[in-house]
Amino acid sequence: MIPLIRLDAPMLVFGGPYSNLQATEAVLAEAARRGIAQDRILCTGDVVAYGADAAACCDRMMGSGALVLMGNCEENLAAEAPDCGCGFEEDTACDLLSRAWYAHANRQVSPRHRAWMSGLPRSLHLELPDRRRLAVLHGGASEISRFLFASTPEPVLLEELAETGCHGVIAGHCGIPFARRLEDAGLWLNAGAVGMPANDGTPRVWFSVLTPARHGLTVEILPLAYDHAAAAAAMRAAALPEGYAAALESGLWPSCDVLPSVELARRGRALEAVRLEW
Repeated sequence: MIPLIRLDAPMLVFGGPYSNLQATEAVLAEAARRGIAQDRILCTGDVVAYGADAAACCDRMMGSGALVLMGNCEENLAAEAPDCGCGFEEDTACDLLSRAWYAHANRQVSPRHRAWMSGLPRSLHLELPDRRRLAVLHGGASEISRFLFASTPEPVLLEELAETGCHGVIAGHCGIPFARRLEDAGLWLNAGAVGMPANDGTPRVWFSVLTPARHGLTVEILPLAYDHAAAAAAMRAAALPEGYAAALESGLWPSCDVLPSVELARRGRALEAVRLEW
């Protein structure tokens, strides 16, 4: 059975801590600053990935009281799979880079961490006061590691939405936040990732705040500054791929293999905060 959470207070949502302990601490501190309760913090998965501190990020999220979804990285680390299952094509730059950080993460996580990962839900439902429901996914409804972007054709998003049986979707995985209205008053929100910049040429990372009202929902996609220099230094000290360490500082990904042409053309353009009423 899919867990149901009644959204009766503001909720802070983020994805992709990516083993970046400094960013993880920063987003949890932001929730506290806003007075958001621990059980109204939601992570869309991939607690572990590119960064230096896989075990510490697991410990921090396990002890945070936040709701955490299973990402493809959790799925594969729990199963002791040979790779991250991110959906990268074989021998692309993303695939080759992932081999190094996945091996590092696989060495760090303990049996206790793997047991926690294996017990995480693959989806959640959020119910608004007006009874509409949002499905919370990692990638897509049909595939945990499916990349779905702002430029994804609407029929594709509608097909994924229909599979959930809900009125809207909150997802992660693709690393670039967006909020998109769909036909028949549907919604697709990518809440943003905190462990890696959004390929927009700035070191900021992104999260979302959902504020319910009696007859609607306010969605905000917001930037977060944190100690990216310390996170990059930790990656270099761990001898992880320089491309991802440099990306924490430059805001530019070392490889854009997964990006559609629209998102690729926007590389290096600073994103702006978003506010949407639904």
